Amino acid sequence: MERTGPPARFSGLLAALSAALLVAGGLAASAPAAAAADTDLARNGGFEAGLDGWSCTGGSGAVVSTPTHGGTSALKATPAGSDNAECSQTVTVKPDSTYTLSAWVQGSYVYLGASGTGTTDVSTWTQSSPGWTQLTTTFKTGAATTSVKIYTHGWYGTPTYYADDLTLVGPGGDPVAIPATPAGLRADTTTSSSVALSWTGSTGAAGYNVYRGGTKVLSVTGTSATVTGLATSTAYSFQVTATNSAGESAKSAAVTATTAAGGGGGGSGLPTHALVGYLHSSFANGSGYTRMADVPDSWDVIDLAFGEPTSVTSGDIRFSLCPVTECPNVESVAEFKAAIKAKQAAGKKVLISIGGQNGQVQLSTTAARDTFVSSVSKIIDDYGLDGLDIDFEGHSLSLNTGDTDFRNPTTPVIVNLISAVKTLKAKYGDKFVLTMAPETFFVQLGYQYYGSGPWGGQDPRAGAYLPVIHALRDDLTLLHVQDYNSGSIMGLDNQYHSMGGADFHIAMTDMLLTGFPVAGDTTKVFPALRPDQVSIGLPASTQAGNGYTSPTEVTKALNCLTKKTDCGSYTTHGTWPGLRGLMTWSINWDRFNNGEFSKNFDAYFGG
Repeated sequence: MERTGPPARFSGLLAALSAALLVAGGLAASAPAAAAADTDLARNGGFEAGLDGWSCTGGSGAVVSTPTHGGTSALKATPAGSDNAECSQTVTVKPDSTYTLSAWVQGSYVYLGASGTGTTDVSTWTQSSPGWTQLTTTFKTGAATTSVKIYTHGWYGTPTYYADDLTLVGPGGDPVAIPATPAGLRADTTTSSSVALSWTGSTGAAGYNVYRGGTKVLSVTGTSATVTGLATSTAYSFQVTATNSAGESAKSAAVTATTAAGGGGGGSGLPTHALVGYLHSSFANGSGYTRMADVPDSWDVIDLAFGEPTSVTSGDIRFSLCPVTECPNVESVAEFKAAIKAKQAAGKKVLISIGGQNGQVQLSTTAARDTFVSSVSKIIDDYGLDGLDIDFEGHSLSLNTGDTDFRNPTTPVIVNLISAVKTLKAKYGDKFVLTMAPETFFVQLGYQYYGSGPWGGQDPRAGAYLPVIHALRDDLTLLHVQDYNSGSIMGLDNQYHSMGGADFHIAMTDMLLTGFPVAGDTTKVFPALRPDQVSIGLPASTQAGNGYTSPTEVTKALNCLTKKTDCGSYTTHGTWPGLRGLMTWSINWDRFNNGEFSKNFDAYFGG
C-alpha cells in the first residue's frame, strides 16, 4: 500500500537465477561395457507406463506417442520462464560402485544428470538436437550412498524437449520392500478448521501420505500431520499410507473426526460477505483526508493506515493522526475515538494496519518481538480497536538461506512475527480480528519460487508470507492479497496471468482456495484456506495503484469464483459461494472516485 501518489510498478522482483547451471562431462561416443552383474535400475525409463516412477516439476511432463525413440511412448516436457521442466526419480544403488546413465533426447538445451551421488554429481547436455541423440555420463557412488536422483530437464523459457529409453546401468542396490500399512491412526486435536493426526510408524518407510476422503492432501516424513483448511462442524474421514522408493503401502483403516463449531480466526460479527477498506488516517495524499465519521456505511472492515515502527528493527510501533499542517480537516483524537465507537456500534470492525510501503518492520530479535506486542497492544487499547492488519511490504519479510520448508520456518523475522501475533491473539481472545494484505510476490509466487532457492540466486523474499499465513491460519480472519502492483504470476494452470482483468483475480484466488505445492515440491503443499478467510485485494481507482480492474471485470471474477459463471480461459478447481468479499486501497481513493467501488460491490453483495 502506497502513501503518496500512484504506487510504483512491481518490477525486478522475479529475479532470474544468477549463474548458469554447471555441467560436467559431454556426449560420449559409446557407453562403457556393463559388468555381468550390472542391470538397468531406472524405473519405466521408456515411459511405456506413463509417468509412473517419475516426478516432473510444475506439472511440466507428459507422455506422448510421437515422436518416440523406441516402443510406443516418450516423455514430452515443456519448460516455462521460471521452470526448467525437470523430470526425475530416485534409484536405489550400492555404495562405492560405478554407474552409467544414458538417455535418448530431442530438442534444444536438454540435460541428463545424477545428483546425490556422494562423490561428484554429473550432468551432460546437448545444445541442439533436432533428431534423437544419445546422452551418456558415468559416476561413482560414495562410501555411504544407497540412493541417487537421476533426472532430465530443459532450460528456462526454451521449447519443449523429448526423452526416451533412459537407463541407469550398474550394480543393483539391496532390494527395497514396500513398507507395511501404518497402524494406529488417530485424531488427536480438532479445531474449527483443522484436525491433528498421528499414527504408528512403518519399518522402512521414507515418508507418509495423508488422505482425506480418499484424496491425498499431505505428504510428511514423520508420524503426525495436521490437516488444515477444513469447514466448521463437518465430519471428515482420514487414512494414511507409508512410502519409500519401492512404492506406497495400502491405505490404513479410516478414522473420522468432526471439526469444531465457529470459524477459526475470530472476527465474529462480520457479515457473510464484506468490504474491507484502508483509511488514510496518519497521512494525506492526492486523495485527500477522510474523517472516520465520514466513512460510508458500505465498509465492514476499516483498516487504519498506518502504524509504523520507530526504526526498522525496533519493533516499536507508533500511530498518530495526520498532522493539521498536512490534513487541515483532521478531527481531534477524542472525535476520532468517538467515531470508532460509533462504527463499532453499527457492526463495523476497525483495525490498526501495520507497515505499508514506508513502514518496514523486521522483528529480528526476541526483544523486538516483545516490543512489538506491547506497542501494538497499546495502540489497540488506546483507540479501542478490534484487531490487527499485517501489511508488511518491501524488505520486512525475507527468508534466510537454507530456510526451505514453509511448515517449519527458522528465519528469526518470520518466527518472531508468528510468535508475536499468537501472543496478541491469546491476549484478546476469539473476537480478535486478524487480517493480512501481502503482495502476490510474497504468496502466489511461492508456487514457483521459495526463498533463495535450492541453488541460491533467487530473491529471498519470494513466498515469504507463506510460513506466516500457514502458522496463523487457525487465527486468521481474512487474507486479502493485493492483486495489483504485481508482475505476471503463474497460476495452477502453469500459465502466466497479468493484472487488470478478471482472469488474474480468478487465477490468484483459485490458488488460495485450492492450495498448491511450494516451489513445485509436491511434498510441501500449502493447504487451501477456507472461502470465508479470503477476500480479493483491488485498487479503488486508476489513481490508487497499477492493476486497476473495471467493475465489469471484477464482477466477472466474483461470478466465476462464487457461481461458476462468466469464467474465461482459466478453469477453477471449485466454486466458493462463501468467498468473503473484496478489499480495496483505499476508502479515500474510492471517495475521490465518487464511490464507484463501494457502490458497485455493496450492491453486488446485497449490502
